[in-house]
Amino acid sequence: MPPIPIRPAEPRDLAAITRIYAHAVEHGTASFEIDPPDEAEITRRYHALRAGRFPYLVAEIDGTVAGYAYAGPYRDRPAYRFTVEDSIYIDPTMHRRGAGRALLERLLVEAEKEGFRQMIAVIGDSNQTPSIALHKAAGFRMVGTFEAVGYKFGRWLDSVLMQKALGKGARSAPL
Repeated sequence: MPPIPIRPAEPRDLAAITRIYAHAVEHGTASFEIDPPDEAEITRRYHALRAGRFPYLVAEIDGTVAGYAYAGPYRDRPAYRFTVEDSIYIDPTMHRRGAGRALLERLLVEAEKEGFRQMIAVIGDSNQTPSIALHKAAGFRMVGTFEAVGYKFGRWLDSVLMQKALGKGARSAPL
């Protein structure tokens, strides 16, 4: 199978990104949002991340946006500025084709290029075994689980925390 093309997201991708995320919010537990944001809100979020030097990528299969991924701030406090949290969403018709892996691999490279030192995965729902396996295969280690911290679809959801050092990680002070 040829490699999946990964490129920086552009404004022209925001309708597809909005659709993919809406499906995840309405039908899944990867996001703890209850109501999907509209395209204007997705556009606002996109521009805020891009203005901050955070990588934002899309995967294309057969000329269609198959999924997207971005790194965003882990927390707002200044001491966290070298740590990012990843988000990956795949169109439900494109699952199991390698887009998630391709996006995460490229996201790790791009985040490291920007000088980030740690990437955190906050995986909504401990039943998200494909996402946990994807992160483990990419070198993330399990850090812990916050049990029953979200409530969606009539049930309590855990948040699984995984972490991966980028570049020199904590072996030296950041530049």
